[in-house]
Amino acid sequence: MAQRTPLYEEHARLGAKIVDFAGWEMPVQYTGVMDEHLAVRKSAGLFDVSHMGQIEIAGPEAGALVQSLTTNDVTKMTDGRAQYSIFCNERGTVIDDIIVYRFSAERYIIVVNASNAAKDFAWVKEHERPGAKVSDLSGDFALIAFQGPRAAEILASLTDVDLSSIGTYYHRRGMVAGKVDIIIARTGYTGEDGFELFTSPDDAPAIWQALMETGRPHGILAAGLGSRDTLRLEMKYSLYGHEITEETNPLEAGLGWVVKLGTPDDFVGKTAIQEIKDAGLKRRLAGLG
Repeated sequence: MAQRTPLYEEHARLGAKIVDFAGWEMPVQYTGVMDEHLAVRKSAGLFDVSHMGQIEIAGPEAGALVQSLTTNDVTKMTDGRAQYSIFCNERGTVIDDIIVYRFSAERYIIVVNASNAAKDFAWVKEHERPGAKVSDLSGDFALIAFQGPRAAEILASLTDVDLSSIGTYYHRRGMVAGKVDIIIARTGYTGEDGFELFTSPDDAPAIWQALMETGRPHGILAAGLGSRDTLRLEMKYSLYGHEITEETNPLEAGLGWVVKLGTPDDFVGKTAIQEIKDAGLKRRLAGLG
């Protein structure tokens, strides 16, 4: 039986078309994919991404473990930073593309794709070591993505956080819509400015409703998986299971910019990726525009 996010009743109330996605009952569209796509480009769109997985790595060896499992350079991160990265296998192909959030030198949370959440957690758990405890926090969070050129203006009236202090790929804690201890991140998957709100499952409906109500005069729309796909395709952002899979290496997928082969630290797949680079690519992902 498919799972439901804490926002399922909000989607039903808005008349969303619900589909099965990675074992979750998710909204594919509300008013229509084109309407929702344009709302994100012109004003703001609200996405439920609570189906994404969250893996915590904590302890004095947390940073070292994350560095050994991800292709990017975690040593460049400071508290409150986020980093796009990749899990690779020993063959140098993509297990998943991820975002790493650093809360302290001893606590990281990695957000993974819904379709890979169980697989990713099992893989990371296999590498657990003394001083680096691996925990699945996926049930602890609901996750709302709020994207569009007016997202900051709308969210600013609902939070005590100075949003201008959150740069791209940064995050902070604060209050949103009267709910405390919300993690506000600024990453995004649409090519627009915007925020991701990590909240408790119980608080998610109230935050969703407050954003919809406050944003209504500005043209906000709830947005589903359909417009998420058209928006990310327009920006040439890869989706796991489509442009990137375990048969794709990061270099041919155009993701070499998050593969730091020059660092002294080893990560899973580093040797294979170096060999692929030295031999030259046999194919390369290309966008048509």
